[in-house]
Amino acid sequence: MSQAQWYPPEWPERIRALAAGELTAVAPRRAATVMLLRDPESQGVTPGPVVHMLRRRTSMAFAGGAYAYPGGGVDPRDDDRLIGWAGPSLEYWAARLGVATVTEAQAIVCAAVRETFEEAGVLLAGESAGTVVGDTTGADWEADREALVARDLSFAEFLDRRGLLLRSDLLGAWARWITPEFEPRRYDTWFFVAALPEGQRARAVSTEADRTVWIAPAEAARRYDLGELLMMPPTVSTLRALTPFRTAAEALGAADVQDMTPVLAQARLEGDELVLSWPGHDEFTKHVPTAGGNSTAGEGSAAGEGSTAGESGGAA
Repeated sequence: MSQAQWYPPEWPERIRALAAGELTAVAPRRAATVMLLRDPESQGVTPGPVVHMLRRRTSMAFAGGAYAYPGGGVDPRDDDRLIGWAGPSLEYWAARLGVATVTEAQAIVCAAVRETFEEAGVLLAGESAGTVVGDTTGADWEADREALVARDLSFAEFLDRRGLLLRSDLLGAWARWITPEFEPRRYDTWFFVAALPEGQRARAVSTEADRTVWIAPAEAARRYDLGELLMMPPTVSTLRALTPFRTAAEALGAADVQDMTPVLAQARLEGDELVLSWPGHDEFTKHVPTAGGNSTAGEGSAAGEGSTAGESGGAA
């Protein structure tokens, strides 16, 4: 099995430094990402929902060129102010996400909803607990989206201005992955799943991406296995976990039983090799010669994400 790689050339040296106690791990930044699903109008070769993915620009410092779900870092302002809320309580979310306070839980869920709006133009909010906004493509919506991206507007201010409640019941927590300790940029990332609300459509609006696509999870995983798609381990893992579900609603309904134990890569010395592994995810184990040098695409599986619109069912 050949898999496409996203493997930074500086990894071996940083892993060696960490093993030798010469590297101090950077504290990870809280982040959230959303696997946005929709049911296709007609089922293709691979039945089931399709997921919205974007390709990060190659100029990006973190995972440049990789495909990812919409997502990003937590805005600290979302810790500080209670917002209009619908769905499970903040206490539920704190327990589900494995965090100590309801304010931290709110900030993580806010990041998931805000980033989905910023990077895909999809908003999981409504005027009441039973409604969701419709078309968000107008000029006034775009002005607010751009203000959120620029951090000129906080998410709480945005919701208050529009009289909206965050619909936390439209999200399901799915997984949690933490960037390896040897990485210079680290993230503690919560993965969520959500279904595209009726009346809305995903758009290619992210300035961090140069391509977007809807693709069946099984098809994306298959293309990764063939070495055609560049993906990072959390993306491959979550794609594989989505493959059994036949509808977006079915996948969302299964979120509550997903294991939220954080996944953190481990690096160890074995003879003249450094072994990089993700506990519980053996397919991503990487063997790095201690003499240095980079890995080739046929060896193991480190990371990466990829797809093309033409190959995967059209751009969003």
